[in-house]
Amino acid sequence: MNFTGKTALVTGASSGMGAATARLLAERGARVFTAQRGSAGYEDITADFSDETAPKRVINAVVHAAGQLDILINNAGIMREGTVIESSVEDWHAQITVNLTAPFLLTKYAMPHLIAARGAIVNIGSVEGLGNNPRHPAYGASKAGLHGLTRAVAVDHGPDGVRCNAVAPGWIDTPLNEDFIEGMPDPVSFRAEIGNIHPMRRTGTPEDVANLIVWLASEEAAWITGQVWTIDGGRMTQLSLP
Repeated sequence: MNFTGKTALVTGASSGMGAATARLLAERGARVFTAQRGSAGYEDITADFSDETAPKRVINAVVHAAGQLDILINNAGIMREGTVIESSVEDWHAQITVNLTAPFLLTKYAMPHLIAARGAIVNIGSVEGLGNNPRHPAYGASKAGLHGLTRAVAVDHGPDGVRCNAVAPGWIDTPLNEDFIEGMPDPVSFRAEIGNIHPMRRTGTPEDVANLIVWLASEEAAWITGQVWTIDGGRMTQLSLP
């Protein structure tokens, strides 16, 4: 997986899976641009993806600086909890905008450059696009939509030489999830419990997911497109006890 001469854009790369992916792409020789509200330590572009003008600006900035775009990793996302009764319309729109509309617009504006490069897109979906945790209606809907967008882009632009895949991570040890655990009444017990719902008896690391993302973006995956790759330590496979 040598990315020398390739230009990659990773959104939401200041921590977690995005940071691990940017780091691995850079280690493998890619020129890495990142886009998020803060700094990720690469060629950073400040962006707030709740603003629908941000995707076009970000793509233009990458192409202006590098003259090309070979790889797009749509990773930026947000989650707000609440049932459909508890959630406001603003909560709904915020999650759909960042998690689904922003990847659509980034893909739209990147596509001419990806066609020129015969490039690759990897969207960061979720097991919540396949099933759902409680109180996540908008998040689950946005990730299911992102999986559908992945298939649509693969079908429409496969003839142009562009591949589009998604990964569907389960529980990953990101700062967001760590904060959630620390907010539980008994973080130690909860951490053990969350590990035990996985056949691998542990939760995932950002590096676990980054390895799959980077492989899907590489020429080693040249015959793979339109797929949603579940990476969850077997969680979605294991049935609950009867």
